[in-house]
Amino acid sequence: MGKPVLSEIMALQDLSLAELRQRYAEFFPGERPPTANKVYLQRRIAYRLQELAGGGLSDKATQRLQELIQQHDPINHKSERQAGPPDDKAQKPKPLRDRRLPIPGTILTKVYKGVEFQIKVLEKGFEFQGKTYRSLTAVAQVITGAHWNGYLFFNL
Repeated sequence: MGKPVLSEIMALQDLSLAELRQRYAEFFPGERPPTANKVYLQRRIAYRLQELAGGGLSDKATQRLQELIQQHDPINHKSERQAGPPDDKAQKPKPLRDRRLPIPGTILTKVYKGVEFQIKVLEKGFEFQGKTYRSLTAVAQVITGAHWNGYLFFNL
């Protein structure tokens, strides 16, 4: 990028909103500024300055960009799907273990109302007072008698 373009881009930071709108109209004739956000206008004008100085995207790059947009629309979170029946559950990847949980075999200790409680982390669930529970929330409810988020109750 040449010095004149760089100095023009740097000068955009000193312009008022009205001056930025005027510059926007110069670079995008017939188009109203889409916003009154100074940073956005500075970036759009700076990009246009660089585009005019460097020639912008090639036709090949523009065509490839359009192809990618058709395949994977990032705005609407759509992607091209293959034809055929939907995948059955056997083909889906198994969900990973929750990262907030310690490894199986760990003993969680919680002091609640002056009483210490110990909970053992199992591969699938939690052991408390000889019983197995599916979630920490269930254990917290047994201990407190009220509904608690298990992760918050055990500070995980």
